[in-house]
Amino acid sequence: MAVAKKGRPNGRREALLRAAAEVFFEQGYAATSIDAIIERAGGSKRNIYSEFGNKQGLFSAIVRENADRVLSTLVIEQTEGHDLKATLTAFGQHLMGVYMSPTLIGIYRIAVTEANRFPDLVKSFYEQGPGRATSRLAEVLEAANKRGEIRTDDCSRMAGHFVGMIRDNLHLQVVLGLRAAPADKEVQAAVGSAVEVFLNGVRPGRKK
Repeated sequence: MAVAKKGRPNGRREALLRAAAEVFFEQGYAATSIDAIIERAGGSKRNIYSEFGNKQGLFSAIVRENADRVLSTLVIEQTEGHDLKATLTAFGQHLMGVYMSPTLIGIYRIAVTEANRFPDLVKSFYEQGPGRATSRLAEVLEAANKRGEIRTDDCSRMAGHFVGMIRDNLHLQVVLGLRAAPADKEVQAAVGSAVEVFLNGVRPGRKK
């Protein structure tokens, strides 16, 4: 997980990233200036450039912080000793919670609308966020594959399938503003369904 540099407590860093996210979403990536972020969050240009490098670095930090929340459920020490169903359920609920948060919904909209003008920004978004989550899940599935809990020749593809099942059309509906983010009960039901379908599709069949 990213660590705040000396001189900027974690609380201050979180407040800055939260304020920066709000400005990005309100004004769009291209129109947002560091001055506008400072006006909202306080601080100085020198501190922001020192810690994040530039505006893209600040945007990437917002993505990375949220990705860290998702990946916290897939730390090797935490997955060992737990069955795959429990691990996938915890991961899926964290993933759904982050994907449906106002911050990530805003980031996703920016990534889509700015893809042609800022390809490096979108690449950073994918690598720091969805790409990291899928790659880490693939490692967890590889370990489960070796233990015989699942049977697959392509854990990366299976990880992508699972993440896609978690997003489902529900995420698109929220991104498009067609509905509000799901409540906890709906999240639990959606994740539970995805986990059951995923595992029933990849579990080894019983030996005759």
